[in-house]
Amino acid sequence: MRARSALPYSEDLMLRSRRRRRLEAWLQAWGRPHGSRRFAPHREGGATATEFSIVQSRGVGRRACLSLLAAAAVWPLAARAQQRDRMRRIGVLLGVPRENVEFKSALATFVQVLQQSGWVEGRNARFETRWAAGNPDDIRKYVAELIALAPDVIVVLGSASVGPLLQATRTVPVVFTLVPDPVGAGYVDSLGRPGRNATGFTNFEYGMSGKWLELLKEIAPNVKRVAVLRDAALAAGTGQFGAIQAVAPSLGVEVSPINVTDAAEIERGLGSFAQSPNGGFIVTQSGLALFNRELIIALAARHKLPAIYINRIWTAAGGLLAYGAEPTDQLRRAAGYVDRILRGEKPAELPVQAPTKFELVINLKTAKALGLEVPATLLARADEVIE
Repeated sequence: MRARSALPYSEDLMLRSRRRRRLEAWLQAWGRPHGSRRFAPHREGGATATEFSIVQSRGVGRRACLSLLAAAAVWPLAARAQQRDRMRRIGVLLGVPRENVEFKSALATFVQVLQQSGWVEGRNARFETRWAAGNPDDIRKYVAELIALAPDVIVVLGSASVGPLLQATRTVPVVFTLVPDPVGAGYVDSLGRPGRNATGFTNFEYGMSGKWLELLKEIAPNVKRVAVLRDAALAAGTGQFGAIQAVAPSLGVEVSPINVTDAAEIERGLGSFAQSPNGGFIVTQSGLALFNRELIIALAARHKLPAIYINRIWTAAGGLLAYGAEPTDQLRRAAGYVDRILRGEKPAELPVQAPTKFELVINLKTAKALGLEVPATLLARADEVIE
């Protein structure tokens, strides 16, 4: 009885030993050239399961297998490094004046953030920058130039440049900044899932438009009438005017639109508006307004009209007051999206983000010329005061 019970145990040991030897041989064989092993089915005890039978050849053992496994582990890192070393072309289209110091600084921050992410000018990245200053002809010319360069991604600043760019390409990835209403303008399907070749960062929500009127009343309390310069062809122009209209009654202000189409209409509209007292005006987001900024600021000075603008470009040129998204923050965040796109992510899957930082800039020299005394509370809230 004892011998009969020991026999299955002995066979089990032999079976386990054979399986162990085959497993060791199989592991060793993985370190060999392709022709050094073959695989054949085996049957044991009438079983139908298939096992590997490996015919070993000389000269390769466990050390080669370990080397192969180590190489396999390192290969993905090497592949990613090789991909990173490939030269990438990054287009940058700025719809602002080249001489603007603040936007030059914002661009430098954009490049620096990308360098910190591993994209270094001259090594694996080439930046192609164009300054359009709101000029429609320049925008179209620079859009064509950048598209012809076949860039890996294009970063665009300002709503006036985004439309022509997206009309020119539906394949090149685009990251936009300082854009008011990308859904209303048709640039993206939705903020959460853009769905196309563009994504980016908005520069305000429509509710912020009412803040312009509040600030204008704070710096010029006697204002009772406010003209709103807008581009009626833009969804943002209509939306901003509507938001300003909504808060006007609570501030005791009457608002009226002036459509921005060309210099003659701007001069005619503001000249007519200035015929009555206690007036001021707001310049909303508009590439045409930016292109005519010198004229608009000159008209404000000529007619003694206090005015508020959408960003610091205007106060740097002599405008009274500006409130809007901080451009350096927008370009810093845009660099993060560019990095992700260069790594393989799609703009269609990157959500459009709202601004997180705003800035208030006051030009005291202009305030004095208009005979305005800026409240201390307003000065205390200013991010920058130009004297």
